[in-house]
Amino acid sequence: MTTEPVISLRGVRAELGSRPVLRGIDLTVHRGEVVALLGANGSGKSTAVRGVIGQVPVTAGEIELFGTPRHRFRDWARVGYVPQRTTAAGGVPATVAEVVSSGRLARTRFGLFRKADREAVRHALHLVGMADRAKDSVDALSGGQHQRVLIARALAAAPDLLIMDEPMAGVDLASQEVLAETLRHQVSEGATVLLVLHELGPLEPLIDRAVVLRDGCVVHDGPPPKAVGQHALPGHDHVHPHAPAGAEPIRTGLLI
Repeated sequence: MTTEPVISLRGVRAELGSRPVLRGIDLTVHRGEVVALLGANGSGKSTAVRGVIGQVPVTAGEIELFGTPRHRFRDWARVGYVPQRTTAAGGVPATVAEVVSSGRLARTRFGLFRKADREAVRHALHLVGMADRAKDSVDALSGGQHQRVLIARALAAAPDLLIMDEPMAGVDLASQEVLAETLRHQVSEGATVLLVLHELGPLEPLIDRAVVLRDGCVVHDGPPPKAVGQHALPGHDHVHPHAPAGAEPIRTGLLI
Protein backbone atom coordinates (compact mmCIF):
# COMPACT_ATOMS: atom_id res chain seq x y z
CA MET A 1 0.00 0.00 0.00
CA THR A 2 1.34 3.44 -0.91
CA THR A 3 0.79 6.53 1.16
CA GLU A 4 -0.82 8.49 -1.66
CA PRO A 5 -3.95 10.24 -0.36
CA VAL A 6 -7.12 9.41 -2.30
CA ILE A 7 -9.42 11.48 -0.05
CA SER A 8 -8.22 14.43 2.00
CA LEU A 9 -10.37 16.63 4.24
CA ARG A 10 -8.72 19.45 6.15
CA GLY A 11 -10.64 21.60 8.59
CA VAL A 12 -13.95 20.85 6.88
CA ARG A 13 -17.06 22.48 8.29
CA ALA A 14 -20.62 22.08 7.08
CA GLU A 15 -24.07 23.19 8.17
CA LEU A 16 -27.59 21.94 7.54
CA GLY A 17 -29.78 24.99 7.73
CA SER A 18 -28.05 26.99 10.43
CA ARG A 19 -27.05 23.95 12.47
CA PRO A 20 -23.35 23.03 12.47
CA VAL A 21 -22.95 19.37 11.43
CA LEU A 22 -19.21 19.14 10.75
CA ARG A 23 -16.99 21.17 13.03
CA GLY A 24 -13.60 21.28 11.33
CA ILE A 25 -12.86 17.62 10.66
CA ASP A 26 -9.61 16.24 9.25
CA LEU A 27 -9.70 12.93 7.41
CA THR A 28 -7.26 11.25 5.03
CA VAL A 29 -7.88 7.97 3.21
CA HIS A 30 -4.82 6.53 1.48
CA ARG A 31 -4.72 4.42 -1.62
CA GLY A 32 -5.74 0.82 -0.89
CA GLU A 33 -7.17 1.56 2.55
CA VAL A 34 -10.58 0.49 3.84
CA VAL A 35 -11.76 3.14 6.28
CA ALA A 36 -14.98 2.94 8.29
CA LEU A 37 -16.68 6.15 9.37
CA LEU A 38 -18.55 5.39 12.59
CA GLY A 39 -20.74 7.37 14.96
CA ALA A 40 -24.21 7.72 16.38
CA ASN A 41 -27.09 9.10 14.33
CA GLY A 42 -26.56 12.81 13.81
CA SER A 43 -22.79 12.66 14.33
CA GLY A 44 -22.08 13.88 10.78
CA LYS A 45 -21.08 10.63 9.02
CA SER A 46 -23.33 10.92 5.98
CA THR A 47 -22.77 14.67 5.72
CA ALA A 48 -19.02 14.03 5.56
CA VAL A 49 -19.23 11.56 2.66
CA ARG A 50 -21.81 13.65 0.83
CA GLY A 51 -19.47 16.60 1.22
CA VAL A 52 -16.70 14.56 -0.38
CA ILE A 53 -18.76 13.95 -3.53
CA GLY A 54 -20.17 17.48 -3.61
CA GLN A 55 -23.77 16.78 -2.60
CA VAL A 56 -23.42 18.93 0.52
CA PRO A 57 -21.68 22.32 0.40
CA VAL A 58 -18.94 22.92 2.94
CA THR A 59 -18.65 26.27 4.67
CA ALA A 60 -14.92 26.05 5.42
CA GLY A 61 -11.92 23.80 4.86
CA GLU A 62 -10.50 21.92 1.90
CA ILE A 63 -11.44 18.65 0.21
CA GLU A 64 -9.23 16.87 -2.31
CA LEU A 65 -9.82 13.74 -4.41
CA PHE A 66 -6.78 12.00 -5.86
CA GLY A 67 -4.73 15.10 -5.06
CA THR A 68 -7.09 17.48 -6.90
CA PRO A 69 -9.25 20.09 -5.13
CA ARG A 70 -12.80 18.75 -5.20
CA HIS A 71 -14.18 21.80 -7.00
CA ARG A 72 -11.76 21.12 -9.89
CA PHE A 73 -12.09 17.32 -9.88
CA ARG A 74 -13.76 16.01 -13.04
CA ASP A 75 -12.79 12.33 -13.31
CA TRP A 76 -15.89 11.03 -11.52
CA ALA A 77 -15.67 7.67 -13.29
CA ARG A 78 -12.95 6.89 -10.73
CA VAL A 79 -15.45 7.27 -7.89
CA GLY A 80 -18.26 4.82 -7.15
CA TYR A 81 -20.91 6.07 -4.71
CA VAL A 82 -23.52 3.91 -3.00
CA PRO A 83 -26.10 6.10 -1.20
CA GLN A 84 -28.27 5.00 1.67
CA ARG A 85 -30.89 2.68 0.27
CA THR A 86 -33.69 4.70 1.85
CA THR A 87 -32.63 7.74 -0.20
CA ALA A 88 -32.08 5.86 -3.44
CA ALA A 89 -35.05 3.51 -3.58
CA GLY A 90 -38.61 4.08 -4.57
CA GLY A 91 -40.65 3.46 -7.70
CA VAL A 92 -37.97 3.41 -10.39
CA PRO A 93 -39.58 1.97 -13.56
CA ALA A 94 -36.45 0.18 -14.68
CA THR A 95 -34.92 -3.27 -14.86
CA VAL A 96 -31.98 -4.37 -12.76
CA ALA A 97 -29.69 -4.26 -15.80
CA GLU A 98 -30.84 -0.74 -16.71
CA VAL A 99 -30.09 0.57 -13.23
CA VAL A 100 -26.65 -1.03 -13.19
CA SER A 101 -25.94 0.22 -16.72
CA SER A 102 -26.53 3.79 -15.58
CA GLY A 103 -23.42 3.44 -13.45
CA ARG A 104 -21.35 2.77 -16.57
CA LEU A 105 -22.33 5.94 -18.44
CA ALA A 106 -19.32 7.91 -17.18
CA ARG A 107 -17.06 5.40 -18.95
CA THR A 108 -18.90 5.46 -22.30
CA ARG A 109 -18.37 7.73 -25.29
CA PHE A 110 -21.43 9.86 -25.93
CA GLY A 111 -23.55 7.41 -23.94
CA LEU A 112 -23.07 4.63 -26.49
CA PHE A 113 -22.48 1.19 -24.98
CA ARG A 114 -19.81 -0.97 -26.51
CA LYS A 115 -19.02 -4.62 -25.87
CA ALA A 116 -16.65 -3.71 -23.00
CA ASP A 117 -19.38 -1.65 -21.32
CA ARG A 118 -21.95 -4.45 -21.55
CA GLU A 119 -19.39 -6.90 -20.19
CA ALA A 120 -18.63 -4.56 -17.27
CA VAL A 121 -22.33 -4.46 -16.39
CA ARG A 122 -22.59 -8.25 -16.54
CA HIS A 123 -19.50 -8.59 -14.38
CA ALA A 124 -20.86 -6.16 -11.77
CA LEU A 125 -24.13 -8.10 -11.61
CA HIS A 126 -22.20 -11.35 -11.22
CA LEU A 127 -20.13 -9.93 -8.37
CA VAL A 128 -23.24 -9.17 -6.32
CA GLY A 129 -25.04 -12.39 -7.20
CA MET A 130 -27.77 -10.72 -9.28
CA ALA A 131 -26.94 -11.92 -12.80
CA ASP A 132 -30.06 -14.08 -12.90
CA ARG A 133 -32.28 -11.06 -12.08
CA ALA A 134 -30.95 -8.73 -14.79
CA LYS A 135 -34.28 -8.43 -16.63
CA ASP A 136 -36.43 -8.12 -13.50
CA SER A 137 -37.94 -4.82 -12.39
CA VAL A 138 -36.13 -3.28 -9.43
CA ASP A 139 -39.56 -2.80 -7.85
CA ALA A 140 -39.81 -6.60 -7.50
CA LEU A 141 -36.66 -6.89 -5.39
CA SER A 142 -36.23 -7.32 -1.67
CA GLY A 143 -34.36 -4.72 0.34
CA GLY A 144 -31.17 -6.74 0.33
CA GLN A 145 -31.39 -7.38 -3.40
CA HIS A 146 -32.00 -3.70 -4.07
CA GLN A 147 -28.87 -2.85 -2.13
CA ARG A 148 -26.90 -5.33 -4.19
CA VAL A 149 -28.11 -3.56 -7.35
CA LEU A 150 -26.98 -0.17 -6.03
CA ILE A 151 -23.54 -1.59 -5.30
CA ALA A 152 -23.38 -3.21 -8.74
CA ARG A 153 -24.24 0.17 -10.27
CA ALA A 154 -21.27 1.70 -8.45
CA LEU A 155 -18.98 -1.18 -9.50
CA ALA A 156 -19.96 -1.04 -13.19
CA ALA A 157 -17.57 1.84 -13.86
CA ALA A 158 -14.66 -0.10 -12.27
CA PRO A 159 -13.95 2.76 -9.83
CA ASP A 160 -10.68 3.26 -8.00
CA LEU A 161 -12.56 4.65 -4.99
CA LEU A 162 -15.76 3.27 -3.47
CA ILE A 163 -17.77 5.45 -1.08
CA MET A 164 -20.65 3.61 0.57
CA ASP A 165 -23.20 5.11 2.95
CA GLU A 166 -24.65 2.47 5.31
CA PRO A 167 -24.46 -0.38 2.77
CA MET A 168 -25.61 -2.96 5.34
CA ALA A 169 -28.56 -1.00 6.75
CA GLY A 170 -31.77 -3.03 6.68
CA VAL A 171 -30.11 -5.83 4.71
CA ASP A 172 -30.67 -9.50 5.52
CA LEU A 173 -27.74 -11.60 6.68
CA ALA A 174 -27.42 -13.49 3.39
CA SER A 175 -27.10 -10.24 1.46
CA GLN A 176 -24.67 -8.89 4.05
CA GLU A 177 -22.40 -11.87 3.41
CA VAL A 178 -22.64 -11.35 -0.36
CA LEU A 179 -21.83 -7.66 0.02
CA ALA A 180 -18.88 -8.43 2.30
CA GLU A 181 -17.48 -10.91 -0.25
CA THR A 182 -18.02 -8.37 -3.06
CA LEU A 183 -16.11 -5.74 -1.11
CA ARG A 184 -13.36 -8.24 -0.32
CA HIS A 185 -12.95 -8.82 -4.06
CA GLN A 186 -12.75 -5.07 -4.77
CA VAL A 187 -10.13 -4.58 -2.07
CA SER A 188 -8.06 -7.44 -3.48
CA GLU A 189 -8.18 -5.65 -6.83
CA GLY A 190 -6.72 -2.51 -5.22
CA ALA A 191 -9.81 -0.41 -4.59
CA THR A 192 -9.83 2.27 -1.88
CA VAL A 193 -12.97 2.22 0.25
CA LEU A 194 -14.68 4.69 2.59
CA LEU A 195 -17.69 3.22 4.39
CA VAL A 196 -20.27 4.83 6.62
CA LEU A 197 -21.33 2.13 9.06
CA HIS A 198 -23.57 1.88 12.08
CA GLU A 199 -21.94 -1.40 13.06
CA LEU A 200 -19.04 -3.34 11.62
CA GLY A 201 -20.76 -6.71 11.17
CA PRO A 202 -19.33 -8.99 8.44
CA LEU A 203 -17.15 -6.14 7.17
CA GLU A 204 -15.02 -6.01 10.32
CA PRO A 205 -12.16 -8.18 8.96
CA LEU A 206 -11.76 -5.78 6.00
CA ILE A 207 -11.50 -2.55 8.01
CA ASP A 208 -8.02 -1.03 8.22
CA ARG A 209 -9.00 2.08 10.18
CA ALA A 210 -12.01 3.47 11.95
CA VAL A 211 -12.77 7.17 12.21
CA VAL A 212 -15.37 7.92 14.87
CA LEU A 213 -17.38 11.13 14.73
CA ARG A 214 -19.23 12.65 17.64
CA ASP A 215 -21.14 15.92 17.29
CA GLY A 216 -19.31 16.69 14.07
CA CYS A 217 -15.82 16.15 15.51
CA VAL A 218 -13.32 13.31 15.05
CA VAL A 219 -12.84 11.64 18.43
CA HIS A 220 -10.99 8.52 17.25
CA ASP A 221 -8.85 7.72 14.22
CA GLY A 222 -7.13 4.37 14.38
CA PRO A 223 -7.98 0.69 14.86
CA PRO A 224 -11.70 -0.10 15.01
CA PRO A 225 -12.93 0.51 18.60
CA LYS A 226 -13.66 -3.18 19.08
CA ALA A 227 -10.01 -3.97 18.28
CA VAL A 228 -8.41 -1.19 20.34
CA GLY A 229 -6.52 -3.05 23.06
CA GLN A 230 -6.67 -6.74 22.36
CA HIS A 231 -7.48 -7.55 25.99
CA ALA A 232 -10.15 -4.90 26.46
CA LEU A 233 -13.47 -6.32 27.54
CA PRO A 234 -16.76 -5.15 26.03
CA GLY A 235 -17.94 -1.99 27.68
CA HIS A 236 -14.49 -0.86 28.85
CA ASP A 237 -13.74 2.77 28.13
CA HIS A 238 -10.93 3.73 25.84
CA VAL A 239 -10.06 7.23 24.68
CA HIS A 240 -7.86 7.47 21.65
CA PRO A 241 -4.70 9.40 22.52
CA HIS A 242 -5.45 11.97 19.83
CA ALA A 243 -9.05 12.58 20.90
CA PRO A 244 -9.84 16.19 21.82
CA ALA A 245 -9.51 17.08 25.47
CA GLY A 246 -12.77 16.47 27.26
CA ALA A 247 -14.07 14.10 24.60
CA GLU A 248 -16.37 11.37 25.84
CA PRO A 249 -14.73 7.94 26.10
CA ILE A 250 -15.22 5.45 23.31
CA ARG A 251 -16.68 2.13 24.43
CA THR A 252 -14.48 -0.61 23.11
CA GLY A 253 -16.33 -3.77 22.25
CA LEU A 254 -19.49 -1.83 21.51
CA LEU A 255 -20.45 -1.11 17.93
CA ILE A 256 -20.85 2.59 17.43
